[in-house]
Amino acid sequence: MNRAFVKDPDDAGRPEQLAPRPQSPHTNYVTPAGLTQLKARVAELGQRRAALLDAGKQGNPQELTLVQRDLAYFEERLARAIPVDPAKQPRDRVVFGATVEVQDEAGFLTTYTLVGEDEAEAGGGLISWVSPLAEALLNAEVGDEVVWRRPAGVKRVEVVGIRSGAGG
Repeated sequence: MNRAFVKDPDDAGRPEQLAPRPQSPHTNYVTPAGLTQLKARVAELGQRRAALLDAGKQGNPQELTLVQRDLAYFEERLARAIPVDPAKQPRDRVVFGATVEVQDEAGFLTTYTLVGEDEAEAGGGLISWVSPLAEALLNAEVGDEVVWRRPAGVKRVEVVGIRSGAGG
């Protein structure tokens, strides 16, 4: 039998090595709430890592590997974070942190807030500032019509309101 298919008994119980989680190439702008969320995530993962290390041989080595990988990822996200206070941003055009109300061609109104990548939650109306919709909206003013290029096809929306958003 080929040795390539024989499990080495010394490897039993060793956690699989995981590749690091890839970092976004974009600047890591965050709202004040996003910065708080990142700090909380790093603290939570640090506590989980400490508990797993304290458990020693009784701990789950695979879980420890996952927690350490995620901790390294979020520590890097936090180190790269650039806080932006939406309350101090212009209110006459769409910028990072702004809450924008748009109306589609059918007259349906939707509200979005442009936030950092780690803060995005589409179901809650929080969209990443680098998403296709946010990119279409950036620098638009009330009354502007923007073209949102989506996989489902092009959609035109009109900016009908802009206000200070996340954290402001």
